Amino acid sequence: MSTTEVPKPAQPRRRLSREDRHRQLLDQAWQLIREQGTDALTLGYLAEKAGVTKPVVYDHFTTRAGLLAVLYQDFDRRQTALMDAALATCAPRLSDTAQVIATQYVDCVLTQGKEIPGVIAALASTPELEKIKREYEAIFLEKCRNALLPFTQGGAIAQASLRAMLGAAEALSQAAASEEITAPQARDELFAVILALVERAAKQVTDGT
Repeated sequence: MSTTEVPKPAQPRRRLSREDRHRQLLDQAWQLIREQGTDALTLGYLAEKAGVTKPVVYDHFTTRAGLLAVLYQDFDRRQTALMDAALATCAPRLSDTAQVIATQYVDCVLTQGKEIPGVIAALASTPELEKIKREYEAIFLEKCRNALLPFTQGGAIAQASLRAMLGAAEALSQAAASEEITAPQARDELFAVILALVERAAKQVTDGT
C-alpha cells in the first residue's frame, strides 16, 4: 500500500535582533556602494536589496544622511580598533609607531576598496555630515599626536602638521584604492610624512624655536 508523505510545515524564518538587523543593513549598504556607487544608495533601494520593508530601514537610519554618517562611523570604528591593537603591541620606537599608523590607515581604506572614498566625498555634501567627519578626524589626529609625542624630545606637534599628515593619508589611500599607485607606495610615502612631522617637532626643541 502506498503511503503519502505529509509535507513538513515550513520553518518560520528566525527574526533578527535589532543589532543583527542593523549589521545586516550596513553590510548590504557597503555591498551596494561597492557594486553601484554611493549615488545609488537610498533608503528605499537599500530596503529592496536587503529584502525588508522601507519602514525597517527608516527606523534604523531615518535619512540618507543618517545612513552615510553611520557608515563612516562603522569604518572609523574598524580603523580605530585595528590601530589601537597594533599600537599596543608594537615596539616603542618611532619607526615602528610610524609604520603602524601608515600601514593601518592605508590598509583599512583598502579593505573597503572603492567604497569609503565615495562615502567620504558624500560626507562633504552637507554641513552636518562634514561636522561628523571633522569630529572623527579630530579623535584620530589626537590619537596620532599622543602616539608620536614621546619621540619629539619634548617638542609640540602642530595641528597644521597633523592636518597635513591626514591630507596625505587620505590622498595616498584613495590613490592606492583606485590603483593609481600601489599599496606599498602609499604606506611608504605616508610613513615618510609621519617621520618628517616628528623630526620637525624635535628640531624645534634643539633649535630653541
